[in-house]
Amino acid sequence: MKELLNTFETYLEKNLPLSKSFHPHFETALGEMLLAGGKRFRPMLLLCVVDSKNSLLVKSSLNVALGLEMLHTYSLIHDDLPVMDNADLRRGFQTLHKKYDDVTAVLVGDALNTEAFKLIADAPLSADVRIELVATLANDGGINGMIIGQAIDCYFENKVLSLEQLEFLHQHKTAKLIASSLRMGAIIANYSKEVQDTLYNFGLDIGLLFQIQDDIIDETQSSEEAGKTTQNDACKNSFVNLLGLEGSVKAANTLAEKCEDTLLSLDSSLQNALKSLLEVYLYRHNKFTKNS
Repeated sequence: MKELLNTFETYLEKNLPLSKSFHPHFETALGEMLLAGGKRFRPMLLLCVVDSKNSLLVKSSLNVALGLEMLHTYSLIHDDLPVMDNADLRRGFQTLHKKYDDVTAVLVGDALNTEAFKLIADAPLSADVRIELVATLANDGGINGMIIGQAIDCYFENKVLSLEQLEFLHQHKTAKLIASSLRMGAIIANYSKEVQDTLYNFGLDIGLLFQIQDDIIDETQSSEEAGKTTQNDACKNSFVNLLGLEGSVKAANTLAEKCEDTLLSLDSSLQNALKSLLEVYLYRHNKFTKNS
């Protein structure tokens, strides 16, 4: 997995988005949040699935993996804006609207969004595969996924949602892009529709687990520890606000066990490809158990 991550990081650094002009900082700003790091969880999910079936396809998949990371990064940049979360830190660095201005942050986000689909369209894969990848990402990153999740999240601040509504919110805002990463890898690798669906549903569970853990981090860690603005969910519909810290830890434990069971049901090549990447997310909740 480390070699795969290094391959992706090298590719990202050599293929940062460019916008040659006389603007004093726009081109620098375009790459800042991409270079700021992050777990690269979504592109690594995609690449691990591809690698499990046909390692020779990894090189042809890097464009798609970078497009996925660009789309995710755009969503973070916009999520941090004053009209949404008004966050000061992201990945341990100043958010773009703080370092520059709101206009720069909005336009960099817009640029990364559109560049993501150009990268997929230019990938050295068959036209049918590229079309399916674009459709998958547009669906889960768009109005049927991340966008409606974010819209609900913002609209219902200071309004209590039911657990079912809260899960709907985060399945769309967070989990669908993770699920899409797995499906896109399976599409490239030519896994069967049944395997694609299993991986997609697995991704929804992982995404929800990730969000519960993120809410716990917001409650229990400082901004310096987390590398992003925390203690910022008081008005939001978070799992901690709805279930309490102890209830959220219990929910994370239960969902982690479900994810682990699904992982064990996959064929050995997929298990081996995903296990080391997912262990961080499936077992990170244990430290919260000790604190509860």
